[in-house]
Amino acid sequence: MPDLPAMSPPVKRSVTIGGHRTSVSLEDAFWRELRDIAKSQDETAAALIAAIDSKRPPEVGLATALRLYVLSEVLKRQSRGA
Repeated sequence: MPDLPAMSPPVKRSVTIGGHRTSVSLEDAFWRELRDIAKSQDETAAALIAAIDSKRPPEVGLATALRLYVLSEVLKRQSRGA
C-alpha cells in the first residue's frame, strides 16, 4: 500500500488577473509550492498566476493549469538535483 502525503481539501482563494477578481481552488500543498516558486522567481504569486493564465489553452481550467505548472517546476527541480 502506498504511503500518502498529508492531504487537505481544495482551498478557494481570490486572485486578481488583468484587473478582474476570480477564485481558484487548490489544495494547500499547491498553494504553498506556487508561492515558493513565485518567491524564487522574485515575483508575487498573483503575478505568476496571471502569467500562467495568459499562456494556458482556453480549454484548460486555471486550477488545472496551476497544478500542472507546479508539477512541472517540481520535476525540473528534482532533475537538477535540488
